[in-house]
Amino acid sequence: MPARPSRSSNAARSSNAARSSNAARSSNAARPSVRTTRLRALAATAVPIAALLLAGCAGNSTASPDGARASTDTGSSGYPLTIDNCGTEVTFESAPERVVTVKSSTLELMLALGLEDRVVGSAFSDGPVPEELAEAASGVDVLSDKVPSQEATLATEPDLVFAGWESNLSAEGAGDRDTLAKLGVASYVAPAACKGAGYMPNPLTFDEVFREFEEAGAIFGVPDAATELVAQQRTELDAIEPNTDGLTALWYSSGDDTPYVGAGIGAPQMIMQAAGLENVAADVEDTWTAMGWEAIVAANPDVIVLVDAAWNTARQKVELLEANAATAALPAVQQQRYLVVDFPATEAGVRNVGAVASLVDQLEALG
Repeated sequence: MPARPSRSSNAARSSNAARSSNAARSSNAARPSVRTTRLRALAATAVPIAALLLAGCAGNSTASPDGARASTDTGSSGYPLTIDNCGTEVTFESAPERVVTVKSSTLELMLALGLEDRVVGSAFSDGPVPEELAEAASGVDVLSDKVPSQEATLATEPDLVFAGWESNLSAEGAGDRDTLAKLGVASYVAPAACKGAGYMPNPLTFDEVFREFEEAGAIFGVPDAATELVAQQRTELDAIEPNTDGLTALWYSSGDDTPYVGAGIGAPQMIMQAAGLENVAADVEDTWTAMGWEAIVAANPDVIVLVDAAWNTARQKVELLEANAATAALPAVQQQRYLVVDFPATEAGVRNVGAVASLVDQLEALG
């Protein structure tokens, strides 16, 4: 059965705080003429400039290991707001109003906060949004099924690119961070995806995921909506009774010759632990890792979590496990002790609590 999507965004989307300035945003055409002229004049030079600049985050970090990072030096309105994001300092003079999202996690957080009117384009989605967010997402323009080009990104005249991965912000992608900044476009990476020392959550926890929701609420000027979203998700998480059978589990994300599995400090570990499962790759200090078939056979997991993605479905993974002589002998394979999680729920975001609940329900169904 597919992983149950998080149910926690409906109340947050209805928040008055999240829509307090919709009237001012309802027309995309109402942009400052100086900014529009500047973007159009510089867009054509974005690629040459980007080729001369370093892509991605700054190499040195002064952040504490437990993460981000917002300055307390703000006015009564909360702005200017300065955030150390993956080693890049970003200052928001006001709430971003024209946002390009890259990856499902960023789009779905915007929708859960009731900010669909600010999304001028989305890209690189990992699948359909949850049913409860479908109506809000219906008016969002899709720029690309992959990472959008700089040209496609700048054509929307954004004031922020909200990326799910650091690699989304490159000269070959939506634009590297320095180039975007020179064009007057801020960039922000979902903090759980930061990879630099002192920035990558180690381990990722639900407290950190919820903190990131609140940081987004501060950036977009909707703290009440973020507080409501966090409160509802905490309530749902607290209501889940984890499995107590002491089961071990393999989180099988992708890969044929060499499987790519959930390791010990990322979202897969966080979700499995909350569901009461012991990750057979928990000793690997990374978010995901390669794990050979021999090691998987030796670990002999009680259950196998299959990530269901359009490009590598759970059914395809089952067929591979059953066709491989070594894994076909595993009791979990012979007894079809499979659990399924949708790919968009496997990265830090609004679906994580729902993924925990789904795993627990599926474990109960297995008996």
